Amino acid sequence: MDRGERQLHSSSFGAAAAAYAEHRPDYAQAAVRWALEPAPGPRVLDLGAGTGKLTATLVATGSDVTAVEPDPAMLTELCCALPAVRALQGSAEAIPLPDASVDAVLAGNAMHWFDMAVAGAEIARVLTPGGILAGLWNVMDDRVEWVAELARVSGSAAVGPRDTPAGWRAETAGMHLPKTGGAARFGSPEQAEFPHGQRRTAGSLVATLATRAGVLVMPEQERQHTLGRIRAFLASRPETADGEFTLPMLTAVLRVRRL
Repeated sequence: MDRGERQLHSSSFGAAAAAYAEHRPDYAQAAVRWALEPAPGPRVLDLGAGTGKLTATLVATGSDVTAVEPDPAMLTELCCALPAVRALQGSAEAIPLPDASVDAVLAGNAMHWFDMAVAGAEIARVLTPGGILAGLWNVMDDRVEWVAELARVSGSAAVGPRDTPAGWRAETAGMHLPKTGGAARFGSPEQAEFPHGQRRTAGSLVATLATRAGVLVMPEQERQHTLGRIRAFLASRPETADGEFTLPMLTAVLRVRRL
């Protein structure tokens, strides 16, 4: 994805902010605890916080959370859902916080949108020595047969390369995490995956997939065709045709320490 295409995709979420807030999953608490485990203190920045899905899980851990999000519509949803959280407009490339002001920087389904050539130095600037940078991604567990078939039927716009465990591992293996940030250095990255799930109906799962960037930027006719294909598949499967079901997922984590 070139820079212009990445910008188009990353800026698409604001138009669907309310649907994003309603339908996107939260994050496995065990994954968040693992991400924070080496952090030297409780001050956590949720960077690219969106509507506050990860923010809420961080608050539940007792962390002192600041949320930073570039999109005004997404930030509005976050502030409505979590009015007690300090929430600021800003980006990974221009973080509106002082030097060495947080012990961990976490990003939920957002780090792949960062320009790490710029964001790496900014993240290093706001982290204390020994602080943690961690990206978290919710991915579909395609070891389950019907989930693997859903991914195939949906197409890459709705279920992209990083939305399955193997795809996420391949994507993050090539991700340019910062090795230095100004005078700061970062250690070797670590990965872990944690079981997770989201209660859905066929309708709400279609609504969830409709908030994916690849679907949001589609021409309307193509979007409706894609979502119709997914509806038809879900209606054909005994696991998803009637009532609620659990979408099998993993919360995958990539973390690195500022030395």
